[in-house]
Amino acid sequence: MEEKISGRKPAYGFINRLLYGVGELFGGGCFVIINAFFIVFLTDALGMNPVLAGTIPMIGKIWDAITDPIMGNIVERTKSRFGAKRFYILVGSIASVITFVLMWINIHSSSTTVNYVFYLLMYCLFNTGFTVLSVPYNGLLPDMMDDYAMRARFSNVRMAFSTIGAAVCGLVPGMIIKQTNDPSQYMTCMLLFGVLFFLCSITVFFGTWEKQKEPMKTTLGESFTQAASVFRNRSFLLFLGVYLFGQGGMDFISGMAVYYVQHTLGAYPSYYIPILAVLMIAQLAGMLIFGPIMSKTSKKMALVIAAPLRLVGVLGLLAFSHHGAPLIPILLLAALIGFGNAGSMTGIFAIMADMTEIDELITSIRRPGIVSSMATFIRKIASGLSVAIIGFMLTAVHYDETLANAGLEQAAATQHGIGICYVLAPAIMSALLLVCAWLFPVTDKEFRLVEKEIARRKGTEEGETTEEEKKALEKVTGFAYEKLWNPVNAGLKKK
Repeated sequence: MEEKISGRKPAYGFINRLLYGVGELFGGGCFVIINAFFIVFLTDALGMNPVLAGTIPMIGKIWDAITDPIMGNIVERTKSRFGAKRFYILVGSIASVITFVLMWINIHSSSTTVNYVFYLLMYCLFNTGFTVLSVPYNGLLPDMMDDYAMRARFSNVRMAFSTIGAAVCGLVPGMIIKQTNDPSQYMTCMLLFGVLFFLCSITVFFGTWEKQKEPMKTTLGESFTQAASVFRNRSFLLFLGVYLFGQGGMDFISGMAVYYVQHTLGAYPSYYIPILAVLMIAQLAGMLIFGPIMSKTSKKMALVIAAPLRLVGVLGLLAFSHHGAPLIPILLLAALIGFGNAGSMTGIFAIMADMTEIDELITSIRRPGIVSSMATFIRKIASGLSVAIIGFMLTAVHYDETLANAGLEQAAATQHGIGICYVLAPAIMSALLLVCAWLFPVTDKEFRLVEKEIARRKGTEEGETTEEEKKALEKVTGFAYEKLWNPVNAGLKKK
């Protein structure tokens, strides 16, 4: 029986990969802007205490703990002629862009409480809108195609757009926001990016396709039990660590970059633009190299190579974290960090698409929306925690928001403290990324075995599973072989 398809006619050429991947320019770019400039906007332009500013993203992620699993459940329960995921990509494109711009409005209030509540509300609304967009987008690729290698090619193009988005969103705001204590410069910048983000995300809706399937017959109340069931998957738990430490380290590098260049190096914006440019160019070049590496080895190998590169790069900055430091060695280290970022991003998003099959083998249910919602949640947790940690670290080194708001220089001890924080936090995360990547149990060989076992369970593949294969499947899933392919593992009650 021929599968029913919504959207464009399936095709796998380079243009089709572009139409799918361009949506990541929003996901990769908006978080660079938020991580790099939102807390700076709150502290320097509005004069908010760094700890208070840092807790806004953290609380926003707690809100995501509610919305992400619900959104994953909603996607799986939806039937639409556009395709469930593509329909919510359309809705989320509009909602997320509007709320993104609202985050940067200056309400001209002198009340700390009013400012805090307003920007917390705007941040939570943005995260809700972005959840509507990103959960179905992250779960779309498994419903577009089944081929392991082709998914990697589509993911690689997506990561290239993520890098392009990060480059544009890292560099252009630095050209527009020349005075970090001027609120109007932030709004001008974000209006421009709001238009760009909308065009990119709406292109995904018109440029992709989706296999139609029957919606899951579960209640909304089962969202949390189903979401929790994903964490029983051994491969997903290790992927969680890879995602958290891989993206969290990158978020910290971008999130504290303005503070580091402005106060530790004393050279904002003159150093900021070339450093970010070199980092992003190296990251984009790395995408072209790590794609073939994954094809010839495995997706996890990209992570195993990338983590040490990033670790060496950030530790090298210790020798140059002071006023008057020469630019050239900093640029070389930035290139090394960018190359490491490319490997971690490429590996993370290529692996993400494969988590659906492993979950299906455990539960007997294909639920990419649930799986992607949890991956999206972890991504946001990484982002929120990095900004919260930045806020606490700035307070720990006695960062003075009053001096920043007045455009004055911080104390020498504070400048030095910012440099130490900027190096050590991503270094620790890079080390933890390497540990999780090394332990991750899925390569091409194991994934093929998972696909083969699913086919056996569905009756489309003949033959018996060998003892060696059973042990491999148990290592991948974390379940005894006899307990696989059971809807009870999905948090559903026995009928």
